[in-house]
Amino acid sequence: MLGAAAWGSTGTAAHFAPAAASSASIGAARIAIGGSLLLLLAVATKRRRAAVRALVAGGFRSCAVLVLAAVAVGGYQLAFFTAVRFTGVATGTVVAIGSAPVFTGVLTLLTGGPRPGRRWLLATAAAIAGCTVLVTAGRSAGADPAGVMLALAAGLCYAAYAVTSARLISAGHPESAVMGLLFGGAAVVLVPVLAATSPGWLLSGRGLAIASYLGVVTTVLAYLLYGRGLRTVPVPVAVTLGLAEPVVAAVLGLLVLSERLSLPAIVGLALVGLALATLVGGRRSAPAPPGEAPRAPREAPEAAR
Repeated sequence: MLGAAAWGSTGTAAHFAPAAASSASIGAARIAIGGSLLLLLAVATKRRRAAVRALVAGGFRSCAVLVLAAVAVGGYQLAFFTAVRFTGVATGTVVAIGSAPVFTGVLTLLTGGPRPGRRWLLATAAAIAGCTVLVTAGRSAGADPAGVMLALAAGLCYAAYAVTSARLISAGHPESAVMGLLFGGAAVVLVPVLAATSPGWLLSGRGLAIASYLGVVTTVLAYLLYGRGLRTVPVPVAVTLGLAEPVVAAVLGLLVLSERLSLPAIVGLALVGLALATLVGGRRSAPAPPGEAPRAPREAPEAAR
């Protein structure tokens, strides 16, 4: 949830980017910087380099999974920002964020994972409803079919790399190695996109500061926290907890950008908060990974993509 809080600050930070920075350019710069740093962290020590070699030495199937997950990371950025351009911020965000937990649950089942429980189903439904009310409150949300399809593609991409990273981390691979390879690969995919979207805004002091924040805080820090959480939290639950992102974004908009929340938006915030509290409250202790002694129960930390 701390990772979700960092994700939720993305929109507020991007608000202060230079006017010449397009949404696609900001998204590409974020992953290019953050992915490169995650890859550098993944190979920073001898022990971490050994972990990376173990991941890429798993044979053709393992490498293919890593490549597909890295493409999914880059694909999410491209599909989401294009969807927003086609069908608007409200509809694009609701469809992408709301579909991700559903896709995650389906992919988890199809790949042999555990069946999500009733608590997850109820909490996910409430969180999606809350996000829908929160994001669309007070806005007109015309739905362009192409934009909706792209937003669904973004949700599927997010689910794909979330499930992949969860499987690798739960298998014992360090989160630094997993996230480094996935986001380092995505950086390679998105560098041409950044070059094609007039990246001159990065040369200004404000542009560099915003891009650095997006790369370091909302990508490196957020995904390392998220990867750490995946060690003890099932991926369908983790993705639903990531729906805290629009809540944080709304609160930051209220406090930093002087935006106003309508009554429906407040109801949406309450719905999401109730759903997340239901999930966290139902997981007061986590099962120890195979081979480790059970840990003493501890309170879950407070507060996504």
